[in-house]
Amino acid sequence: MNRPTRPVQIAFDIGGTFTDFVLQDSANGGMRFWKVPSTPDDPSRAVLSGLSDLLEETGVEGPDVDVILHATTVATNAIIERKGPRTAFITTRGFRDIIIMGRQKRYDTFDVYLTKPVPLVDRKDVFEVDERVDVYGETVKSIDPASVESVVDAITDGGYESAAVAFIHAYADGSHERVVRDGIAARHPDMPISLSSEVSPKMREFERFSTTLANAYVKPVVDRYLGNLEGALKERGIESDIFIMQSNAGLVPPELARDMPIRIVESGPAAGVMMCGVIGREEGRRNLLTFDMGGTTAKLGAIDGGEPAVMATFEVAMINCRPGSGIPLNISAVELLEIGAGGGSIARTNLGLIAVGPESAGADPGPISYGQGGTEPTVTDANLVLGYLNPGYFNGGAMSLDRAAAEEGIHRVIADPLGLTTGEAAWGVHTVANANMERAMRVVSVERGRDPRDYTLVSFGGAGPVHTTRIARTLGIPEIIIPYGAGVGSAVGLLEADSKIDATLTRVIRIRPDAAADIAAVYEQLEVRVQADLARLGRAEEPKWSRYAYMRYVGQGYERKVDLPDGPIREDYPDKISEVFVESYLRNYGFTDPDAEIEAIDWYLVATVPSNYDALHRFESVGKAGESPVVGRRRAYFPELDGFAECDVIDRYRLREGDTFEGPAIVEERESTTVVLPGDEVTISPSGHMIVEVGYED
Repeated sequence: MNRPTRPVQIAFDIGGTFTDFVLQDSANGGMRFWKVPSTPDDPSRAVLSGLSDLLEETGVEGPDVDVILHATTVATNAIIERKGPRTAFITTRGFRDIIIMGRQKRYDTFDVYLTKPVPLVDRKDVFEVDERVDVYGETVKSIDPASVESVVDAITDGGYESAAVAFIHAYADGSHERVVRDGIAARHPDMPISLSSEVSPKMREFERFSTTLANAYVKPVVDRYLGNLEGALKERGIESDIFIMQSNAGLVPPELARDMPIRIVESGPAAGVMMCGVIGREEGRRNLLTFDMGGTTAKLGAIDGGEPAVMATFEVAMINCRPGSGIPLNISAVELLEIGAGGGSIARTNLGLIAVGPESAGADPGPISYGQGGTEPTVTDANLVLGYLNPGYFNGGAMSLDRAAAEEGIHRVIADPLGLTTGEAAWGVHTVANANMERAMRVVSVERGRDPRDYTLVSFGGAGPVHTTRIARTLGIPEIIIPYGAGVGSAVGLLEADSKIDATLTRVIRIRPDAAADIAAVYEQLEVRVQADLARLGRAEEPKWSRYAYMRYVGQGYERKVDLPDGPIREDYPDKISEVFVESYLRNYGFTDPDAEIEAIDWYLVATVPSNYDALHRFESVGKAGESPVVGRRRAYFPELDGFAECDVIDRYRLREGDTFEGPAIVEERESTTVVLPGDEVTISPSGHMIVEVGYED
């Protein structure tokens, strides 16, 4: 395509309540933020509405747009809300119930009424084929053509829209899965089919089955969505490249996202973590906890030593942050924990106590204060009653909030049944929401071996900075960074992301002196797969290659991630691998076993292609030397001051580099609001970020 003379990059992130935009003009370095309510029934409507407004506001024409960078919750929502199409799951005879039984581990040992995660398909949608391959990839029983034909008949009669094929030990040899795919495709050439040997070629059948099924379940949903989006963009004269964020914080074109849509499940939160990493480098902080609170959910993550933590498996649709309560997915993903705690989380009473979430009012009808027909009070309504939000400047004045309606809802649902004042009830809602997020932050930090006192908290999202200072105090976090553009942080993060392709496979290799040839063979296979996807990426730049593996001592049940050395795989490579494994093991567990053999189970290869769309982070203050950024006073609730008290209201856009102020204060910007507590001290960094020194102890 012809490149525009005025290169403009647009990034947008679709959330459950709002869709966030960032437009960057590379010619002059200008950035424009925008936020519109999401449209859950058809996410592309909010995208197109916001794009039209943004282009009109900035005077940018469709042909000026150089690239579209996109993060979406379409795949996530399809899984959580069970809105995928009817999907068939085909497996080895005798293993029909694996996807239903899951793992034996109970995520709550003491709950006698424990509800297991519900599979994405019913048992009647699971079909069996006569075949068997062993752990070494050797055929134990050849695939039976008659049983394949029977399954294809059942899929035809059942009206299925998608299919997943996952056989026992298919990670070692996927030829039987391909036979089934060919049989289905012969009769249903347009049906999307996912194979476990391609989606998740790793051992441990339940997680592999679950990942493959989830990929098949969301594939038609994502395909339709991306098709609608591409068509609508072209209608508006935008024919630029489009890249979609993956859960591993790497960008890929739509065709790769269509093939493996399960890899974009956590795309928005991953983009937010990317932004935090860049801010950490700007401000000289290498150890960060990340906190992104929007209208529907809160996402929490960590960055250690300047690099986002990466997981090989994570769960979606978890219950109360409990491992084992969600649907496991074998995909590379930035380490994140997502809970149902956002501005739209619904508040209620339960056995005489205040409860908040995980149910959300979403964008429609939204909180009571939106005036769109909502009848249940939310966290946003409570924050409005507490004086934290400006009813006339919500979303930069694009929306107005009805405080009287919020007070009525809080009183009716919370205060009156519990015998509280409206202010006390609102504070209770705010406190319970904080407690939910504090619990999740402890999971990300303390339960995973991180001392929060050694970390800086980066807070963003439309609602995050309202709550973050209180959470930091409870956890003993000494410092907070509120980024410039906090309310659209994930969209900003898209501009920071590189393109990234990864591949994995299971090969159990003992790390002995003669293992170099076996290791080299593994990485030759992985490179073939990665190079095929790089060719579809359409980028001429030379990628940066990295390797890692999941390793353990022989006899152990599970592995840990170890970054492997770069460079050619020569005879001394096994010794190098052993050294880095022992160092990693000692660092994490405090001891090693010099007499035990080491083995690697899962091998990974990652190719990273740098982008040319780095966000410039230019904060342009409208404040003048000697001019106060304080634009008014407002009564807000601070228990440290015995309830409601007057505090300064500060216009963030009038703050200048080097400015300092102390709480209590409320800092307003178009897409977010920051509550600064009494005793906290704020300094504006050269990049325009607010550095909050947490100075008050409860």
